[in-house]
Amino acid sequence: MRCVQILALLAAQSGFALGLASTDAVSLKAVPDGLQIWRDGAEKALIARGSADSLATAAVLAFQAPTKPAALDLAVRASASAPENAAIGWVHLQLCAHASGCDIRDAATTLRWVDADNSAAWLPTLAAAQKDRDATEIDRVLVDMAHGARFDFYWNRIIVLTADSLKNVRGELPRRAPKSDGARLPAMSELAAAELLPSFLPLNEACREPAAGTERRESCLKLSKIMQRGDTVLAQMAGLGLEKRLVPADGKEARAIAERRRVLEWRVATAAQFDTPLLPWLTNTRARSRLSLMRTLPREEDVCVAMLKEHGMATEPPENH
Repeated sequence: MRCVQILALLAAQSGFALGLASTDAVSLKAVPDGLQIWRDGAEKALIARGSADSLATAAVLAFQAPTKPAALDLAVRASASAPENAAIGWVHLQLCAHASGCDIRDAATTLRWVDADNSAAWLPTLAAAQKDRDATEIDRVLVDMAHGARFDFYWNRIIVLTADSLKNVRGELPRRAPKSDGARLPAMSELAAAELLPSFLPLNEACREPAAGTERRESCLKLSKIMQRGDTVLAQMAGLGLEKRLVPADGKEARAIAERRRVLEWRVATAAQFDTPLLPWLTNTRARSRLSLMRTLPREEDVCVAMLKEHGMATEPPENH
């Protein structure tokens, strides 16, 4: 499921010269009629339930429909209902960043207040500075990002939150709606990947050629290290690509980066083998197992490692791989 999606994203993004990922590879496509029918029904049921989690899930379901500008309003309501919930704050921030004319400043400030150590909360602000070509603001934002301790998109929390919310209203959903764990998990993962994983292109541009010895170069290098500990494989890969550009191509740092990437790619690819069981009646069991891991583990790579251990697999690739 998600491990397979990560592989697809990485393949789609492999052409970037800096090795930096961009979720622009995942477009917000028009929704087919059949899919829209169940999403409309689910949205109504979730709004009626009225909890912060339900409203956030309704916002994610509504966002892709061009005739549903209320998606952002739902995200605002969800965030107001749970102001200390960083995952819901992230949903609000990202939907605002996608929406034309939405000012991200309030949502970004709120999220940074709730989770001050998360460097990723600055990404939309960096994008705005990059769009304005404001070098002074870009440098300031990069310094703030480099002072963070984590680089989180709250991926596991959001997928569990949205899947659980759909499960809570499964009896009120239209016929075509995903009503099992095996259907809910990939459905919400696909939507979240398209809507809630930000582009790294502004960071790509800001850190393209920072001069040696400058504050910007130092900020970019520190940030690359933070990203490599991120909660998504996509952010980790972007961090590795960023550091690779900033270190000597033939040095020990470059070799360490290549080895870390090799291990990470192997873990993702090997864990992906267990996402789609050969016996179709095991699909729900596998989905419930993944969701259980996502409830307790903060990082996507942690989930892949745990899956390997559950199936008696090595967690490190063979030397000749």
